[in-house]
Amino acid sequence: MKIGITCYPTYGGSGVVATELGKALAEKGHKVHFISYAFPHRLNQFINNIFYHEVEISKYPLFEHSLYSLSLTSKMLEVIEYEKLDLLHVHYAIPHATSAYLAKQMIRKQNSDIKIITTLHGTDITLVGLEPSFLPLVKFSIEESDGVTAVSRFLKETTLTNYQIDKEIEVIHNFIDTSLYKNVKNKIMRDKLAPNGEKVLIHTSNFRVVKRVADTIKILDLVKKEVPTKLILVGDGPDRSECERLSRELNLQDDVIFLGKQDGLEEILSCGDIFLMPSQSESFGLAALEAMSCGLPVVSSSVGGLPELNMHNNTGFIAEFGDVERMAKYTLTLLQNEKKYKIFAENARARAVNNFDIKLIIPKYEEYYEKVLVK
Repeated sequence: MKIGITCYPTYGGSGVVATELGKALAEKGHKVHFISYAFPHRLNQFINNIFYHEVEISKYPLFEHSLYSLSLTSKMLEVIEYEKLDLLHVHYAIPHATSAYLAKQMIRKQNSDIKIITTLHGTDITLVGLEPSFLPLVKFSIEESDGVTAVSRFLKETTLTNYQIDKEIEVIHNFIDTSLYKNVKNKIMRDKLAPNGEKVLIHTSNFRVVKRVADTIKILDLVKKEVPTKLILVGDGPDRSECERLSRELNLQDDVIFLGKQDGLEEILSCGDIFLMPSQSESFGLAALEAMSCGLPVVSSSVGGLPELNMHNNTGFIAEFGDVERMAKYTLTLLQNEKKYKIFAENARARAVNNFDIKLIIPKYEEYYEKVLVK
């Protein structure tokens, strides 16, 4: 099968999932063509059957703003025509699904019936797409896709409700390579991060407001009063400066370690004890799944798709977003009870392996591709 994939090539969850999906499909013999404005950062080595097509963005002075969506359409059209793609799988509704629809209309004149599959990841539906200027366009693009998938039941129901869409949406959860993200503790790295044997809390995100990264620092402040603890923050974004200020204000600057954007995340996670995800909005929680696969219990908010992933009082705990005191209490419950912690850690790893392993999810995408192709 010849598959085109368009995604944002950045550190965000949608780009990570799309890239890992493409790599897995290529390893199974499919020809995968990535179409984006930059090389996806997870494609860090040569992989047979993977090809990259860069979208060239016009800098003509007449255009005050970049016409990326139109440039993307042109590149999609070119790749569909010359690579004879069977389907185009776009991740994130706008502008990817919109550009794909336009490319499909143009290629039809050449008797090509390219199929378009749109995967909804979260903020394209729950935030950006709800803006009045975008809502009709998102609704149209979803309805005109040949197939639509969502990464959680929550996101599926939100899409159907918010956009009043009468269309079948397939839920295919995000996935993880549990052979890469595994429960193997890195003692050397841990000793550097927590040299005095402190417990280690970890959070990874893009430091946007909805991630509520500052709450992790407030949780640390409460936990540290009873248990010596360090907090490792991985990622970067608009809220980082505020988080650095808060850590100094609470006199935690020596206990909050900002690592910035990092590759090799599995090695960092292996140093941790508990993963914190206090988000205000989370359609699935891929970062939490990565931590669970490494054997870290998760203390999270109860929003969005997180309850589908993190089982309360089993793989971790969930609380209302903003309830820092309860999250701190749950964290202490695990840190102060070794037997309970071990059970939760084993449950977290088992849930990742038994429900979200890449070998379980990729066949679901292949089956869905076949279903859409015969429509």
